[in-house]
Amino acid sequence: MMAIVNYAEQRINQHGNRGFTLLEVMIALVIMGTALVALLSLANRSIGVRSEVQRVTHATLLAEQKMTEVETFYQLGRGREIENEGVFEEPFEVYRWEIAFADTMLPSIQQVNVMVRWGPTEKSEYVEINSFVFRESAL
Repeated sequence: MMAIVNYAEQRINQHGNRGFTLLEVMIALVIMGTALVALLSLANRSIGVRSEVQRVTHATLLAEQKMTEVETFYQLGRGREIENEGVFEEPFEVYRWEIAFADTMLPSIQQVNVMVRWGPTEKSEYVEINSFVFRESAL
């Protein structure tokens, strides 16, 4: 007759304790190590994305600030005093701004484009916002 041996009984060592084999421990370590590497690379990528989002947010807020300045100058009748480009003051000196004006189909309205750039000139990133103002002659 053949004895049926339970697997759980095979894993009992000489002292009557149950335990894991070396192979099972090594496989578990490989799985945990792989998961840890994946989590670390994900955390690293998350930090990179956060810094990019922060730069875009700063640029957007700076563009809105510059657009508000342009609109205020036009409301005060000082639109001709607006500079077309420049660099923001500290702590935002890495951002450059440009203002461009374009005619519209309505002679009394002018389109204003504010672009904020950052990074090396040859491959700079930018945020651009547009608005409309009344020409000074129409006020």
